[in-house]
Amino acid sequence: QVQLVESGGGLVQPGGSLRLSCAASGIPFSILGMGWYRQAPGKQRELVAGITSGGRTNYEDSVKGRFTISRDNTKNTLYLQTDSLKAEDTAVYYCYAGRADGYVMYWGQGTQVTVSS
Repeated sequence: QVQLVESGGGLVQPGGSLRLSCAASGIPFSILGMGWYRQAPGKQRELVAGITSGGRTNYEDSVKGRFTISRDNTKNTLYLQTDSLKAEDTAVYYCYAGRADGYVMYWGQGTQVTVSS
């Protein structure tokens, strides 16, 4: 059974940080690309960041320099370090497995990130 379970979301003030995690099971984690999408209210889901099985990364322009995607293949876990958060980063963040360019084979259930003072 495939499971992608996100954690680490919450409420944070502008300028703050959160570290999102995605624990994977039931998939060949180490050979798959992984990444994060987000969806804000009333907007389409957008690709935030992706990482290849070899560790190459790509980012959406608005998060470059603020967000860092990483993976630990020994723990089958994907991470997204989010720094210097802005109100416009408020969204549900979804972990996925597939390819780093955004092709999705499996979705997580999502974790809410709210940036507000």
